[in-house]
Amino acid sequence: MTNVDNKVMSRAALNRALLARQMLLSRHAAGVVAAVEALAGMQAQEPRPPFIGLWSRLLGFGREELLAALRDRHLVRATLLRGTQHLVSARDYTAWRGLVQPMLTAAFFGLGERTRHMDPLPITAVARPFMSLPHTFTDLRAHLAKAFPDEADDRAMGHAVRCHLPLVTAPDDSPWGVANDPEYVAAEEWLEAPVDLQGDLQDLARRYLAAFGPATAADMQAWCGLKGLKPVLDSMAPELVVLRDEGGKALWDLPDAPRPPPETPAPVRYIPAFDNLVLAHADRTRIVDEAWRPRIVAKNLHVAATFLVDGMVAGIWKTTRKAKLATLALEPFIPLAKADEAALREEGEALLRFLEPDAPTVAVIFAAS
Repeated sequence: MTNVDNKVMSRAALNRALLARQMLLSRHAAGVVAAVEALAGMQAQEPRPPFIGLWSRLLGFGREELLAALRDRHLVRATLLRGTQHLVSARDYTAWRGLVQPMLTAAFFGLGERTRHMDPLPITAVARPFMSLPHTFTDLRAHLAKAFPDEADDRAMGHAVRCHLPLVTAPDDSPWGVANDPEYVAAEEWLEAPVDLQGDLQDLARRYLAAFGPATAADMQAWCGLKGLKPVLDSMAPELVVLRDEGGKALWDLPDAPRPPPETPAPVRYIPAFDNLVLAHADRTRIVDEAWRPRIVAKNLHVAATFLVDGMVAGIWKTTRKAKLATLALEPFIPLAKADEAALREEGEALLRFLEPDAPTVAVIFAAS
């Protein structure tokens, strides 16, 4: 029996629910592994963003905490949700990797003529022993080119391995733990644990709702890249509650998940590039106005770093370093109140000191909105 609650969740209420679950109403006193699990993973398409995302969410977070968790193999960076690089716990990786395999296979064959003729299984079989030790994909492609001399597209072969062999990034001594051409290693070797080839979609749904709910099946599909998840949520009806958005659309949620009042104060926050906060719903209006979406997600699929004012995306930002000066430049989408501008400046200076600890001078500048 479905637990139907006719309570209407306004956009502001959905916003505060999301911020509460994403640790953005206040900084939390949590360890990095527990935080990453509570966030249901963090996109890590580039090395630096997860560090910024945790800095914005955790009390006293230091770079070394995340680096240590990666070196100790409690956290891993690997191809996972949406076929992108994600930072997840070792537990979640081994539990979720099998679930996303159909999506990764579809992504591989989605390259069209480059992969339509290619059988990924023998390629993966050759790659598996080679990747029992850390190697870059440059090394791997050279290895595959020797093993399959009649196959001209070594990059497509490398993509076959990326999509069909569970691999994780081997952290190095780079400032953000990953080099420009990182080394990868077979997940089962690195973690000394098997990867669940089946997985539990209901558990994945619970984790998604805990981190991003209330939400629709389409929202969850946008987050993980899988299709056909409505029957999964339907099968969980006895343990879930159904709410409504302002348009009357049904939203699934965990009964005891936080849903703060919409008037709950929300501090300014800096959100890194590619953060799942702005990517984890099909309908993203709870966090960003549709008018700003093209300014955040570029045609090349780069997702800009954003900042929040009163809980909503209010602009984008980037940092530069020239000699002794570290600068954070903000491009607001809307006019900012003086109090919000002052809060962003204070938070921005703290962020610069985190990112550039050896910079003698830091500056926060605002472009005209």
